[in-house]
Amino acid sequence: MILKCVTNLLKKLRAAKSTNHTSPSLSQANILIIRKTFTDESTIGELFLNGEKMCDTLELPYRDNQRSISCIPAGEYSARLRYPRESGSRDYLHILVKDVPNRDYILFHRGNTAKDSRGCILVGLKSQQDIVYNSTLALDYY
Repeated sequence: MILKCVTNLLKKLRAAKSTNHTSPSLSQANILIIRKTFTDESTIGELFLNGEKMCDTLELPYRDNQRSISCIPAGEYSARLRYPRESGSRDYLHILVKDVPNRDYILFHRGNTAKDSRGCILVGLKSQQDIVYNSTLALDYY
């Protein structure tokens, strides 16, 4: 079930990528994160695409939106695909969240624990307290 959902997400991302090669937006996709578990180390949630659960998420705990130590505030944001050639550290296609107040380069990317994030959103196929699993699988179906 989860792999089917991830495949559907990636199909939508590929479709967005193929229609606009310079700055693909995700305007045709509604990505919703429901944050469910809050600890001193992390925030665990679920990512939905157009109402269908795709994967689990891990973010830093909320610390007043401070750079590199906090998840982003709850809200509605636009996003776009970010190509590997645009990044000095990510050699795979990932998502860039745009227009987060007082923050730059908030990404959906690989990682398993809060130590792998500086305010970004990590994705995985499974989670438990303070960890997401199979993060690479969640993004590597391109």
